Amino acid sequence: MYGPVQIAGYLALVVTPATLLFGAVRVPADPPTGLVSVTFGVGIAGTAVAATEPQRLRAFDAGGFDRTDAVDALAVAAAAVITYWLSVSIGLGPVLASALVGLSVGVALRRVDGAAYCGSFVGMASPALAPSLEWVALAGLIAGLALVATAESFGGFGGKYGTLALFGCLATVVLTDVEFGGGGSLEWRFVPVIVAVAVVAAVATVLLRTRGGVSSVVASAAVGVATGVAFPPLVPELGPTLAAVAFCASFVGMSSAERLATTGQVAGAGVLCGVVYLAVAPVLAGAGGKLGTTAFVSCLALVGTRKVSTVVRSRVRRVASNG
Repeated sequence: MYGPVQIAGYLALVVTPATLLFGAVRVPADPPTGLVSVTFGVGIAGTAVAATEPQRLRAFDAGGFDRTDAVDALAVAAAAVITYWLSVSIGLGPVLASALVGLSVGVALRRVDGAAYCGSFVGMASPALAPSLEWVALAGLIAGLALVATAESFGGFGGKYGTLALFGCLATVVLTDVEFGGGGSLEWRFVPVIVAVAVVAAVATVLLRTRGGVSSVVASAAVGVATGVAFPPLVPELGPTLAAVAFCASFVGMSSAERLATTGQVAGAGVLCGVVYLAVAPVLAGAGGKLGTTAFVSCLALVGTRKVSTVVRSRVRRVASNG
């Protein structure tokens, strides 16, 4: 039987992406955004959530909060503060700051690399939303507690860390009465290049893991560093956006083989990631973890589609055999 902490963590991973997706429905200037959000959020991702995770939770014997959990939660908060400082005070920008923190902990501090990487996504929050390091630390601590609570929820889905980071930011917004600013929409004529970058970044992350022999954190962070350095000078107009897209899609590539079994499935989730990135661009501007949540939704969508397709085919065969 699962306890209230696990239920709360499960709900955090359901409500957070739903908040992002349904927020896009309220953007009046771009009807396709609302259409994409409803399609993915309600139809496909919701099906995946309902179908996969409750069974896993039932098998989990919940334990108490121990020293390991405390270290993980504090690692999230510390990485959030460091990333925000690198991004804002040093001027590296959110993508490069987060990727560098991830690469550093992935190489030197393997014990807490996942927790620290999660915290780095909190630290990607913009100063317009996060007015101080104390605000970031609080968001990081909340995300850290959520990380501990979700140890057995949605394992192997890329973007889970970012979703927890966004949950921490959303909760801190509520607690501190800070308001989100308006975000700008991206033109849908950029779909081909954004989707192409997303697919390449997702597949490259998988190849770094499987053939390069590095951890998922190091693989994703390496893609983030490479694109964060290369794209802005190469493509001045769209470079920062493409770097963010590539970093976002690298989280898709962190998915386990249990969730995305083939390179084709990873590429498919990368396609969805690029489209969802465009769809949610105006929503929750400046929030840390938004990129990860985008990847998480995309992975859920692909897995949900496969599950629905399997059920439909099974029922069709059953009807045919009985007929």
